[in-house]
Amino acid sequence: MSKLGSQPLSPLDGRYQAAVSDLGQYLSEAGLNKARLHVEIEWLLYLAEKNLLGSNCVVDNVLKQELRDIVENFSDADVNELAGIESTTKHDVKAIEYFIRERLTKMNRQDLLELTHFGCTSEDINNLSYAVTVRDAVTNVWLPRAQKLVATLTELSVKYSESAMLSRTHGQPATPSTMGKELAVFVHRLNRQLTRISNAEYLGKFSGATGTWSAHVSVDPEVDWFNSSKEFVESLGLVFNPLTTQIESHDWQAELYSAITLFNRILHNLCTDIWTYISLNYFKQIPVAGATGSSTMPHKVNPIKFENAESNLELSNAILDSLSQTLVTSRMQRDLTDSSSQRNIGLGLGHSLLAIDNATSGLGQIELSQAVLDADLMENWEVLAEAIQTVIRAEIARGNSQISDPYQLLKELTRGKRISGEDLKAFVAELDISQEAKERLIALKPSTYTGIASDLVKLVTN
Repeated sequence: MSKLGSQPLSPLDGRYQAAVSDLGQYLSEAGLNKARLHVEIEWLLYLAEKNLLGSNCVVDNVLKQELRDIVENFSDADVNELAGIESTTKHDVKAIEYFIRERLTKMNRQDLLELTHFGCTSEDINNLSYAVTVRDAVTNVWLPRAQKLVATLTELSVKYSESAMLSRTHGQPATPSTMGKELAVFVHRLNRQLTRISNAEYLGKFSGATGTWSAHVSVDPEVDWFNSSKEFVESLGLVFNPLTTQIESHDWQAELYSAITLFNRILHNLCTDIWTYISLNYFKQIPVAGATGSSTMPHKVNPIKFENAESNLELSNAILDSLSQTLVTSRMQRDLTDSSSQRNIGLGLGHSLLAIDNATSGLGQIELSQAVLDADLMENWEVLAEAIQTVIRAEIARGNSQISDPYQLLKELTRGKRISGEDLKAFVAELDISQEAKERLIALKPSTYTGIASDLVKLVTN
């Protein structure tokens, strides 16, 4: 029996690879190694320029650029070379060190060899590399796509700001709103999480084997290793974490993933609501030319974009929630539970990214059916019972009515019943309230009983 060749195990590396490939520039093994090279080379240059070891190594602008070009031009060939080195070292960070030392030898700069990986534990390099890659992946890939989604949703919110619809609290007819206002609720919720994510801190440590700078001090106790490390970490655009064990505590990662999973959950809620609105025919889907909805029912246009988004959001949260729980715990000064788990950060963000793209695409393929909304409103005049009993209570407070229990009065008239507009008008006409109040209530219709819903949309556009 013939066998297939090597195949991608994850759908993110197979079926959906094109949709999430930008994340691979940062959160793949190659992306991590590129970041490791960046950190190692910048540390080497920092040591040389500050002459912290008293080695008096001269590093001019030409050499700086040559070394930084190693990172800038990091290629598939370099990936393969590193893999070859690691097959011998059996240690990924040590392979990075040897890779750099080999390049320095080719440059005839053997005087810099011992500055490579000086005073570092592997976790000094790894924690900074992960912070850089996660920061860049979120900032350059995830956030722009999430912001595009919210921008699309905001446009729909504005477009439908005055489109009256029957609300359905507990799934039952309730006080009307507008579709625009309901979408604006999600815009507001999602934007709050985007603000949290945009303001996330990415922490880094650079303090040696147990966070004490012991090896550094043994070399030269006169050097201010604490502030030198702080300056170096901050030069990478990270926030310095001064108190750690061998590892950076990863609390910032748990905070970030918590914000992303909350964004995911809010988006999941949006997808289920839109799916329900489609099932109620509030939205009609715009067929995509050439697409098939069902293999046997030609008429169907299924809301698959929102269903796919739901599934991927659940997968994303399963991974990111697990990371948040695992990464904040490490036995004593170090264990390796974080090492394997952090290699799945890309999967967590990848499923979220795929969901965001599906939801954005789905929102671009729906159109409001105002006639359906209008018909639904006109069949549910009983939702005006709230307005009527509230007006009666105000009339009683003003001394314009002697009605004893307006809530009970409207409950008896409307609860569990369907009544017509004419029934309500006739009822209002006989009420013991002022003529002005009667006229206001008689003029009211379900489609106009939306309060300031349309104005509330402005809160997400200003």
